[in-house]
Amino acid sequence: MTPSEKEGRRRGLLLVVSSPSGAGKTSLCARLVADHPALALSVSVTTRSPRAGEQDGREYSFVDTPAFEAMVAQGAFLEWAEVHEHRYGTPRATVMARVEQGGDVLFDIDWQGARSIRRQAPSDTVGVFILPPTMAELSLRLHRRAQDQEPVIHRRLKGARAEISRWADYDYVIVNRDLELAYMELAAIYRAERAKRIRNLWIGPFARDLIEEAE
Repeated sequence: MTPSEKEGRRRGLLLVVSSPSGAGKTSLCARLVADHPALALSVSVTTRSPRAGEQDGREYSFVDTPAFEAMVAQGAFLEWAEVHEHRYGTPRATVMARVEQGGDVLFDIDWQGARSIRRQAPSDTVGVFILPPTMAELSLRLHRRAQDQEPVIHRRLKGARAEISRWADYDYVIVNRDLELAYMELAAIYRAERAKRIRNLWIGPFARDLIEEAE
């Protein structure tokens, strides 16, 4: 049996990407998913309202607070957290089913969610933290994208200090000075983690076959 015939026997990974708001993780994640068909972006459930251009079930599944609380009570989330006065959660069943089937899942989430996912699936989780080059640049990016009012931007900048303090919880750290270079680093991390021996279950039998052929 050839390697290509056995490559379906693999276990997927959970690629968790976090950063303070405005550091570029959403743009980086969107491109990574577009360039790698085996990688799917996790669609979180949230209580916040849709932003301009967002569609229910694509960027997020939008629910009200009572519905979210019911899902928490049912144990339906792999992780959930309250961020900037809104709640976000990752549906457990769909994510873990994909991993078991060999698919990879990308999470664009905060450090609280990343910690919860690693706690529940430590061997499947790979963490990447995106840092801005300076706080001044982070402020500029938040103002440039024009998605939030000034009080919200101020709150995000204040919260960024606490978020950045969690960088050491992650396996990899990327400083996003240049979006193209940061993307190249992120893509290299994903490809290397995808190639790890522990995720490719077909390698053991294939290597044994080679040994037997050599005898």
